[in-house]
Amino acid sequence: MKDGRPVVLVTGASGFIGRHLVKVLECNGWRVRQALRTSNGRPDEVLIETIGAATDWQAALVGVEAVVHLAARVHHPNEEHAIDLYRSTNIEGTLHLARCAAKAGTRQFIFISTILVNGRSTDGRGPFSESDILTPRGVYGKSKAAAESGLEAMAHDGMRITVIRPPLVYGAGAKGNFKLLFLAVRRGIPLPFGSIRNRRAFLAVENLGSFVVDRLAHSGKTFDLFIVADEEQVSTPEFIKRLARAAGVSSLLLPMPVSLLSPLLKFSGRRDAHDSIIGSLELNVTKATSTGWRPQVTLDEGLRLATRGKEWLMPQKPILPRF
Repeated sequence: MKDGRPVVLVTGASGFIGRHLVKVLECNGWRVRQALRTSNGRPDEVLIETIGAATDWQAALVGVEAVVHLAARVHHPNEEHAIDLYRSTNIEGTLHLARCAAKAGTRQFIFISTILVNGRSTDGRGPFSESDILTPRGVYGKSKAAAESGLEAMAHDGMRITVIRPPLVYGAGAKGNFKLLFLAVRRGIPLPFGSIRNRRAFLAVENLGSFVVDRLAHSGKTFDLFIVADEEQVSTPEFIKRLARAAGVSSLLLPMPVSLLSPLLKFSGRRDAHDSIIGSLELNVTKATSTGWRPQVTLDEGLRLATRGKEWLMPQKPILPRF
């Protein structure tokens, strides 16, 4: 501990989720040490240019009670040597950091994985759960699944390891698919998704942050795994309507038949877009809520915060870890 507060190392601290999580942790009594590629001028930061099997974590882990590992290779799965790059960062880099943390005496290690390790769609089956046989999709999902397996194999009494599998995380400053969708809605671009009848889970960044804080504040198993999502799971057109309402604009949803939309998305070369727009992604979050945790914000509240560039930083209790 430093200044009476426990120290948590956050990798990927400059990213969308990382920026939110740093603030939430600080509001809940933690001293955050940020692992960054470039300095942002904070007094308690460490510069880590690359994450891999040879990264030097010694200085970063001094006095650290917990690690939240967010940093990962996510984009450009079709780039040259993508498989090797994803393996180096997402698998070897994750496991090397966990080994270094255990050696340094760190008590908790939280790994932010992805629901893609379960699969892309729940069409034709029940909701994904923690007990599923994994069917990871894409180089990203496969690399995260391999990292999870490696972490479980190395779990021991000296350091508790928790894996969190979120669906699409949205919030103020989000990039990727949520940003593209928000820009389209705000600009009044007609979207041909009005006839889709699916059911999908989403996760407000505030709810992910609150779950991380909750896990850090409670003792648990040597290795544990959770699927986390917002309380409501809605269709793609319903999510767009809620997003438009939060932004104070009208949604323009065209009722293109799914029989026409589906081949158009497939032929675009974006199989992931087809699954994430038309397919269902239902999640069973019973295990997460059975711990006593509940989402801090509703879907509508999360979307309002996202569209207005605001964050929910209400401290939780207990705010300090119990070891």
